[in-house]
Amino acid sequence: WSDSHQITAIEIDQDTAEIYKHLYPNDEVVVCDAMEYLQNNFENFDFIWSSPPCPTHSRINTTIVNSGQLKPRFANMELYQIIIFLAQWFKGKYTVENVIPYYSPLIPAKKIDRHLYWTNFPLGNFTPSKKPNHETATISELEKFYNIDLSNFHAKGKNNKLKMLRNMVHPEIGQYVLNCAICVLQKENVNQLELVYA
Repeated sequence: WSDSHQITAIEIDQDTAEIYKHLYPNDEVVVCDAMEYLQNNFENFDFIWSSPPCPTHSRINTTIVNSGQLKPRFANMELYQIIIFLAQWFKGKYTVENVIPYYSPLIPAKKIDRHLYWTNFPLGNFTPSKKPNHETATISELEKFYNIDLSNFHAKGKNNKLKMLRNMVHPEIGQYVLNCAICVLQKENVNQLELVYA
């Protein structure tokens, strides 16, 4: 996206923010709480993409709980707070992305590949040309697929690198979703996009 759009990326974890800034040096990276930033700055953007934390929604929860490794926990409702907030107050186009949850989504969403997408513009069906097996792929396999190198970053250890890579949105899907939003925005005479990825 950075090649043709102004991007502001919001990340609360300093290590992750440093990796992002290294990979995308032309983007503005703000290290802060994404919810707070979104609430205070949403009017400054044409398109907002939000990927709130997914662990409490993931279907792997039931597997871990059933194995006795984890006690049942509340789902983090920030996901739905963001969707409702943007639907009510944001005049631009938005996408909220998250995993397919272990429960029926409280607000209907569009399923593409292994994620759900809540948008205020139409999304059709899309299948990426190729994709890794996120359950079994190694760090090096995912780095190769996404064409990034995390070897120079400690990112709080090996497990966190793998988690970061497994949580990435497929590049073709991300581009498809953005293209759908741009098509709608161009019809509304928005010339230069300012985007926030929170």
